[in-house]
Amino acid sequence: MSSTFFIPAVNLMGAGCLAEAADAIQSHGFKKALIVTDKVLNQIGVVKQIAGLLDSRQVDCVVYDGTQPNPTTENVAQGLALLQENQCDCVISLGGGSPHDCAKGIALVATNGGQIGDYEGVDQSAKPQLPLIAINTTAGTASEMTRFCIITDEARHIKMAIVDKHTTPIISVNDPELMLAKPASLTAATGMDALTHAIEAYVSTAATPITDAVALKAMTLIQDNLRTAVADGQNIEAREQMAYAQFMAGMAFNNASLGYVHAMAHQLGGFYDLPHGVCNAVLLPHVQRFNAQVCAERLRDVATAMGVDTENMTADEGAKAAIQAIQSLSTDVGIPAGLNELGAKQEDIDVLTENALKDACGFTNPKQATHDEIAKIFMEAM
Repeated sequence: MSSTFFIPAVNLMGAGCLAEAADAIQSHGFKKALIVTDKVLNQIGVVKQIAGLLDSRQVDCVVYDGTQPNPTTENVAQGLALLQENQCDCVISLGGGSPHDCAKGIALVATNGGQIGDYEGVDQSAKPQLPLIAINTTAGTASEMTRFCIITDEARHIKMAIVDKHTTPIISVNDPELMLAKPASLTAATGMDALTHAIEAYVSTAATPITDAVALKAMTLIQDNLRTAVADGQNIEAREQMAYAQFMAGMAFNNASLGYVHAMAHQLGGFYDLPHGVCNAVLLPHVQRFNAQVCAERLRDVATAMGVDTENMTADEGAKAAIQAIQSLSTDVGIPAGLNELGAKQEDIDVLTENALKDACGFTNPKQATHDEIAKIFMEAM
């Protein structure tokens, strides 16, 4: 079988690379950028820092800071109106997955027209988006380098998955200095999001030797560094290693796709407006217990990557060890034990399950689940 590997053309990594990113933006000849971010990053001065770097390089900017934690169709429409009003020639996303996804939606509609809902699904656009430079401030979603764009449809109360080669940024930027002092809860949620990406990509039916290599290395780096990053937000070494880990996890799932964890988490996020990484973390061990019926050997590899001595374990024993390692890490970084702690309700499981199965059609699960099986996973995760 043939495979295609998607990744931005330029990816800047490491402490201090933000200045190199500003140079790269200038070298492309852009004159006016729309910065898509959130109010917190604007209030604490990060947006001002970026704007200053651009101004010194003769690049003007306009700021849209209305992005919500789960970006909406309205966020995209608002940002697009600002972009068009100011005739911006590029978009800069600044933040974590929410600003990146919102910016992708804006940039895609800017060149293709219509509304963001028109592009739900796989490769629905006809033209490349407006050039997008994605500057990351968290270590988790990898949205700064993927072709995935998740936007909440407020009318339907669901998260739309837009998977499109045209949403890939032209430059991704991961400067761990921008990640220092992020709250422990955010660090934990985004770190577990990255672990979910790596594991779902590794057990995917679309996995390749390339995605396997980066997925396994991402798991090891997360196991070795996430606890430290959560406990000590100023630890630059842990932050940098987590930046690499989430990027490699992004390389993996951007090309091997995802599975039921994300299909189910999208519904929780869209229905209750819950944090995506936390939903993933709660669901991850339960979905892998279901997957272990058909890919125990792969999950034993996950256990090994997470530091478990699996040499004398059977595949089934290794799979159980992987699930235990996931749960231990999740507990250690303060992830809630169940969905009921997040406000999910048992009476909503049927509709959540129905929508998750629809969402999962675009993913590559190792074992196909029935409605009753997904509902059972939701129940177990409560």
